[in-house]
Order: sequence, then C-alpha cells, then structure tokens
Amino acid sequence: MNMKQTWSLTGEEERVATYYATEMPTDPRLVTPATSLDELNLNWREKDLPERERTKHVHRLHPYLGKFIPQLVEIFLRKYFRAGETVYDPFCGSGTTLVEANALGINAIGCDIAAFNCLLSRAKTAQYDVALMRKEVLDILGRVEERTQATLFSQSRVDDEFEDTDNEYLLKWFAFQTRKELLIYRSLIPRYQCQDLLKVILSRAARSARLTTHFDLDFPKQPQTEPYYCYKHSRICRPVQEAFKFLKRYSLDTIRRIEQCSKLRTKARVTVLYGDARTVSLPGKIDGVMTSPPYVGLIDYHEQHRYAYELLDLPINSENEIGASFKGNSQKAKEAYRQGIASVFSHTAEHMDSGKRMVIVVRDRDKLYGGIASQCGFEFENVIRRHVNRRTGRRANAFFEEILILRKK
Repeated sequence: MNMKQTWSLTGEEERVATYYATEMPTDPRLVTPATSLDELNLNWREKDLPERERTKHVHRLHPYLGKFIPQLVEIFLRKYFRAGETVYDPFCGSGTTLVEANALGINAIGCDIAAFNCLLSRAKTAQYDVALMRKEVLDILGRVEERTQATLFSQSRVDDEFEDTDNEYLLKWFAFQTRKELLIYRSLIPRYQCQDLLKVILSRAARSARLTTHFDLDFPKQPQTEPYYCYKHSRICRPVQEAFKFLKRYSLDTIRRIEQCSKLRTKARVTVLYGDARTVSLPGKIDGVMTSPPYVGLIDYHEQHRYAYELLDLPINSENEIGASFKGNSQKAKEAYRQGIASVFSHTAEHMDSGKRMVIVVRDRDKLYGGIASQCGFEFENVIRRHVNRRTGRRANAFFEEILILRKK
C-alpha cells in the first residue's frame, strides 16, 4: 500500500465515489488473518450497513456519542487477534471493543476515566442468568408502576414513602412526577442482583425524560418548560412530564438485547478498569490494542451523561479527560492532548511485546499521531482512510477518519 497516497486528502471525494460504485464493502465475518488490508472496503453505505446492524443487541443499550461501529472493530479483531489472546482498549467508552472481543473468544481489558462509561461497559459485558435478569427487570418495573401510576380506582397514586430530592440538577431538569418515578426506581435497585443493568435502564429513561426538546437530547443548554415547535416531529410538542413510559419501553428493549447478546457470549474474560489510562495498573501482558481515542475539543464525555452522574451520584472526573470539549482546541489544548495520548500509549507499551500492534481509529486533522507513535516506541505499519457518511442525531455531516495500524518496535 502506498502510505503517502492513503494519507493524502487530494481527490478523496472523487476516489470514494468511484469506490462506492465499483466495490462491495467488506463483510466482517469473512475477514481472517490472511486478509490483505488492501482488500478492505470500510466505506459502508446505509444500504450496506443499516442502523439496526450498527446498533445490534447491546450496542444500543444506552445512547453514546463518539463510539465506533462494531463491524469496524470486528474486522481488526479478526485480522490481528486469536481466541485466547488479550486485547486492550484504554479508552473503552461504551464497551464496543469489549463486547466484540468476547463474541470472538478474545479476552478483553477496558479502561475509562468516566465512571458512567465503566458502568455501561460492565452492564454490556456481564454474564447474566437470563431468566433472573428478565425477572428482576420486570419486577422492579412492576413495583414502580404500583407506587406511581394511576389505576381504574384512583386518579393518582399517592406514595407516602416518597421523599423528593434536594439535588439542584434533578430539580431543574425533571418535572415532579418524572423525578418521583425515577427516584423510586433508584431506591429499589439495591434489592436486586443485576444492579448495573438496572442503573443503565434508569439512566436511559432519565435521558429521554428530561425537560428538553425531542431534537436536542445530546447536549441541551436550558430546560424546556413550555410547548415548542419540534423539528423532529414537525409539530408542536410539550416537555415530558413523566418517566414511567420510558422505564417500561427501555426495560423491554433491554431484556431483548441482553437475550440476543447472551447467545453470542463466550467464556473469554472481560475486565473493566475505572481509572486514568496514563497510570492504571494493568493485569499482565496484552497482545495488542483496539481503540478510538477522544478527539481534540469535540466531546465532554462526562457532560453528555450528566443526568446519570447526578441521578446515580457517580464521581465526576472531567478535569482529567483528554481532549474534552470544554478545554478547547487551541494550540495549548492540542499540545496537552498530544502529551496525554502519548502518556497513555507509552504506559500501554510497557505491557506489550515487540511486534505487537495497536489499531487506532481517529480523525487526525492536526497530524498529531505521527509524532505520538514515534515518541511511544511504535512505527506506522499502515494507514487506512475511511469515509464516514452515516451518523446519528443532528450531527449528520459526513467526514473522513483514519485507522492507524502501529507496530511496537
């Protein structure tokens, strides 16, 4: 492969248009260690890879901005790893690498500095007694319904045991009935074994039940308390006043997704580490890395799930996020980002033997990773450019990203 041509932006749009017209995208299931990188077509269109496939089973257990699609991860796991080996993701986020590795019999270690990300990754990769999981998810839902929902014999349910919160965020962003339903659900979680999973259902419902517009669930700035014109539904909508319908919808969806994923689960180990990947203690050697680091000044990973941090009283460590949006994208911010990523990779390299690979999915607009790789003891083996033309939410513009394949010297 011509590295210079792969890295260049010259004529990229025309090349991709031709690529789409003449080549079929890669089927991840057909990739083997013998598959040449030159054979890979990673430019999936919607008809090639519909949303239901990109968000299959637990990959949509909870919304998460900035994650890579599981098919991309599967390709490089099949190419570079064997069953029984160990892959590490130092920015595991919502756990995509961990889920896909387990399905292939590959041991996985994930690390993240955000407590909610670790909670979500644990919930996705836990080994469930499916019958017990279903029973618990439905039981807590029934208890909340009994205590909060109107019946044929009463216009409303009055719960004498309910005590409202003094949390300013929850008071500001949730209507009274919404808070009541969410807080009662939260109070019941300690009764059950599948607590991480129940917390994810609660968080997902809270995200949808905030006082915000339907078209701005990612980063709403102010509560929406009055009716508004909804661009998503093309009509006048009203702010949500209750959470139970979301608790019910996501409970049933979660049961279905866990049941689907449980059929694919292997006995491979999954370890989720809550901590800073620059210093975290890794349990032994790793056989390689599959990761998608944060981008410079793009997303605040704590803030996107602020409702979960407030509702579950999770520790906030946003100041130590690498590349957080609130830190900006000035030259100073880019240098801090470069140093942060280099520190993570240097620490990771201490647990890798010579010749082992690191596969990094990133949009390296500022060309920072060449210097980072060299500084950390890695050399470029290959770079693959990928056209990303399908995204979720209102951030629907297409862009290009690189898959950097580094080999430890």
